[in-house]
Amino acid sequence: MSAPFPLAVCAEMVFTDIPVVDRVREIDSRGYLVEIWDWSNKDLEALAATGATFSSMTGYLRGELIGADGANELLETARLSCEAAKILNPPRLNVHGTGLDDKGLPVKPQNTVTAQERVQAIDTLKRLADLGAEYDRVFMLENLNLLVDHMGTPFGRAEDTIALVSEINHPHLKLNLDLYHAQIGEGNLIELCKQALPWIGEIQIADVPGRMEPGTGEINYNGVSAALQAMGYTGVIGMEAWASGDSDLALERFRAAFS
Repeated sequence: MSAPFPLAVCAEMVFTDIPVVDRVREIDSRGYLVEIWDWSNKDLEALAATGATFSSMTGYLRGELIGADGANELLETARLSCEAAKILNPPRLNVHGTGLDDKGLPVKPQNTVTAQERVQAIDTLKRLADLGAEYDRVFMLENLNLLVDHMGTPFGRAEDTIALVSEINHPHLKLNLDLYHAQIGEGNLIELCKQALPWIGEIQIADVPGRMEPGTGEINYNGVSAALQAMGYTGVIGMEAWASGDSDLALERFRAAFS
């Protein structure tokens, strides 16, 4: 089966019984692009030596969109990420509304955002987009669910990320539209994709509940795939999902859902 979209797989979540370099080789050997999270704890030269093509990686280490100190820290570590990206050469770098800890929870939880803080976030994202232009990378702002995995993350909902990115409307700032997170928090996925389409840098997927590969939960990813083709989306689809069992089977199910 051939897929109408470039397909990527997150190396953090499949083949988890082997080292990450070997995971990258396994994913690449099956014809997928590769994605990673935190680059700072990995041997980037060894990853590059696999010959794999990398689609995206985390684009910051610390910081947040709001607050002068947090914004400066985000931009400083985003620049470090741009320098690191010279080794793996992913075109896209992923960011969130605030820094997340090793459990995916915000370092500084915040359930509401003031009008002034939103203005600050717009300014931070504009500066981030300019940094992306400097390094010829696209930063992507990812939506997160606030009910199961990432409680208290500011600007977590897809409606928030779409509003911010569309207002800035910069070619080096796009959306990482995560349909797993959107299904938990908002639903109506096909209409959400249509609304976000002009600003999507990548679409990430996993099924609900469980955050595993397509076919293990409630989302009709075959229908989503057909709708994305009909609306003219040709970008990357990334599987950021745990394998429910065998990783090869999970990758096969992913390809089948988007073929």
